[in-house]
Amino acid sequence: MNARKIIIDTDPGQDDAVAILLALASPDEIDLIGITCVAGNVPLDLTTRNARIICELAERPDVPIYAGCDRPLGRALVTAEHVHGRTGLDGPDLPEPTIPLQDQHAVDFIIDTLRAHPADTVTLCPIGPLTNIATAFNKASDIIEKVQEIILMGGAYFEVGNITPTAEFNIYVDPDAADIVFSSGVSITVMPLDVTHKALVTRPRNDAFRALGTPVGTAVAQMSDFFERYDREKYGSAGAPLHDPCVTAYLIAPSLFSGRHVNVAVETTSELTMGMTVADWWGVTDRAPNALFIGDVDADGFFALLTERLARL
Repeated sequence: MNARKIIIDTDPGQDDAVAILLALASPDEIDLIGITCVAGNVPLDLTTRNARIICELAERPDVPIYAGCDRPLGRALVTAEHVHGRTGLDGPDLPEPTIPLQDQHAVDFIIDTLRAHPADTVTLCPIGPLTNIATAFNKASDIIEKVQEIILMGGAYFEVGNITPTAEFNIYVDPDAADIVFSSGVSITVMPLDVTHKALVTRPRNDAFRALGTPVGTAVAQMSDFFERYDREKYGSAGAPLHDPCVTAYLIAPSLFSGRHVNVAVETTSELTMGMTVADWWGVTDRAPNALFIGDVDADGFFALLTERLARL
């Protein structure tokens, strides 16, 4: 089987970084043809910096990295330094990157890439706010039917919100963009908080990263050490959830995950519930299913895969 061509759209973020590393460590399954950055966890200048740092850590300067939208479609940018630290990648002490950013805007790269490839051969993997994807769809509607699939991290149902009482961060930052994407008709698979909060970096799992004895293993362990302090305080959990690597793990081993095809609508008008992903889990409306909403993961299998793949870098 040929490796699946993907674009990772991201706002790194420690968990974004691990998602990128997992993709880079899995060339048999994943052909990462580009990384597009968006403002989210931290502003755009830092998300582009962090993506470049991660590719250099993995010794993959060949992966092109593009700067995209620096603000949501119609709202002020909300960031998450309280979770990810001042740089968005606090924890490890990694050198400043030397890989140059590409001159092309991320949105134009997405458009040109989809136009240049046959239909159903490029998968979009957004693991941050959906601003770049929605902007590309608005600017070039002809590309929508070319997308093989969108596999994204965002939203919640039973777990509800992590930035407001009702909204998950990625969707909340740009709910208008999320509404455009979920209404696009593209096949969508969603990794919501319901599943990512089951992928916890417990102490033994983090020790396994550190025991790899490599720069990548050490850096990932240090990222998790920093990242988990927030979740331990907030949720009383046994460790930090690795939200975004669920997307790349699904590409490699979809059998680790299970979910349900449901209709997902995004709240864009009420400030009380802004960015809420209203998932019709029980089929109580007549709205047609538009997304595979993942609800469960084999966490032990997920971390075994992640550890084995990180050992390759």
